[in-house]
Amino acid sequence: MAIVLRVPGVDGLSEAVGALREWQGEGAPMQLHPGDLGWFWRSGAEATAAAVRTWSRGGRILAIGLLDGPDLLRLTIAPDARRDEELARQLVRDVTEPERGVLPAGKANIEAPMDALVQDLLAEAGWPTDDPWTPLRRDLTEPVKGPELRIETIGPERAHVFAAVLRAAFEGAKFTGEHWQALAAGSPYATARSLIAHDDQGEAVAAVAVWSAGPGRPGLLEPMGVHAAHRGHGYGTAMCVAAAAALQEMGSSSALVCTPSSNVGAVATYRAAGFQQLAEVRDRLREA
Repeated sequence: MAIVLRVPGVDGLSEAVGALREWQGEGAPMQLHPGDLGWFWRSGAEATAAAVRTWSRGGRILAIGLLDGPDLLRLTIAPDARRDEELARQLVRDVTEPERGVLPAGKANIEAPMDALVQDLLAEAGWPTDDPWTPLRRDLTEPVKGPELRIETIGPERAHVFAAVLRAAFEGAKFTGEHWQALAAGSPYATARSLIAHDDQGEAVAAVAVWSAGPGRPGLLEPMGVHAAHRGHGYGTAMCVAAAAALQEMGSSSALVCTPSSNVGAVATYRAAGFQQLAEVRDRLREA
């Protein structure tokens, strides 16, 4: 039976998000999460649909990719299909031939589960590995004691506050209250929360979005940032603990996050919040 590559369209996004939820599980490699689509949704449903690719056989989705930029494909595969040779070879053909409408010619990166056969085939095709990323995980089977800071769950009327903290946390960020409204309208946000932390003077000092994949499955922190004017006071660690507590309340089995290994400050912050550092992962790179 033929494998079919599709751009799902807005109407097909819910099916893709549902598949991503099903594929999340304890012990699985770091991979594309429904929260990644949820965060991308800040650009709107149409833009999100245009950035998604699905590969199906017999009507069942086997792989999902998110073009998180024109030359970065974040790819994941159904757990029982990660060593499927037919699928892997089809994926490699589709991502290496620009006319297939996945990646353009020239420099490109592909993120894929480290245990997938597509990793081996891309290596054979001349795609070396790029700079390392560090996944981190906090187990949520034991009670999480929240931080002493006041934590606020953001709704539509306070979206501008959440947006302002993120803009102050990430240089060049253009996130606005309207972006928050767009992501909150997406199906992944049905099991997500936006949180901000306040200092003793009531100032908003840090923000995080947390995304559940459903009860008993790992949840994701994406993004987490501390206001540039309030760094060095432990607010990042407190925000991560609050995020873990929120995911636990939503039934998540663990909290996941991933950051460039070169960002040693972020790795230290997550570790201070009780996250365990996991084995590094690397994208595959095609050099121009």
